[in-house]
Amino acid sequence: MTVIASYHYRNGRRIEPIALDTPVQCPIDRSDFVWIGLFEPTEEELRKLQINFDLHPLAIEDALKAHQLPKVDVYGDQLFVVARTAHLEDDKIAYGETAIFVGANHIISVRHGSERAHSALREQLEAAPHLLEHGVDYVLHAILDFIVDGYFPIVEAIEENVLTMEHRALDAFLERDEVTRLFTLRRELMRFQRLLGPMADLCAKLEHMELPYLDPEVRPYFRDVLDHVRRIDGMVGSLRDVLTTVFEVSHLFEQQRQGVITRQLAAWAAILAVPTAIAGIYGMNFENMPELKTRYGYFIVLVVIATICAILYRRFKTARWI
Repeated sequence: MTVIASYHYRNGRRIEPIALDTPVQCPIDRSDFVWIGLFEPTEEELRKLQINFDLHPLAIEDALKAHQLPKVDVYGDQLFVVARTAHLEDDKIAYGETAIFVGANHIISVRHGSERAHSALREQLEAAPHLLEHGVDYVLHAILDFIVDGYFPIVEAIEENVLTMEHRALDAFLERDEVTRLFTLRRELMRFQRLLGPMADLCAKLEHMELPYLDPEVRPYFRDVLDHVRRIDGMVGSLRDVLTTVFEVSHLFEQQRQGVITRQLAAWAAILAVPTAIAGIYGMNFENMPELKTRYGYFIVLVVIATICAILYRRFKTARWI
């Protein structure tokens, strides 16, 4: 069922349910309006709303296709607002869209791909009639604030993952799948940040521009939503920096480990080169080799080899190559 809720409100209180194809007559009063919530409606349902509330065809088309960036359009004496929702699926951010039609005495929200229904928001506003009676502009603010607040759990969940990988990078070397995950999270944050820019522009327009049915008293509320968007944008930017730092630290540790291994191999190769060289000399089959007739030559050679190797080992140990 695509019609989640459709009610007539007066003085901040629910009066009666409203059918999509039933004409609604509201007096010229901010507190008297209709709030309809739809989830992935059919074209037929949107056409009923278009006829009943005189919605613009282009806005209907945008709400049906759900492929827009956040924006606010003015069609005659009506507003059409598009906001993007987001939720986390594993390490990827999935996006939805909420289109909002705002008229003198009606507000219609059309959700696509959003996991968070507006039922909790509606109950919250109905529990505070002194806020709901402000009218459609306050409901518009509440919906946008609800959508933006849904961004915080995404950032917080990614932040926990990033901090876990940061500790992991400091304690041990990252595996290939962990490095891949770093790049995946960074890519998702970059896409998310591209969404936050238009959302901030949308809130700024609602705060500053002269738009139909937006009372000056409600505009500061949109500034609050804008502050939330900017705060999230700052958090996302910080997370991107942390991800870059984690990768760089992991890369530096890997280079350090390779350097340690290289030094160790070089040190042992130098130590082993001593007996190899001496044994190579005495392995040459020449007749005139004076040392071959030395009575204690074998033992002397072993002592010389052991002494030189011990000296080299001590030098490399002091230099922390071994």
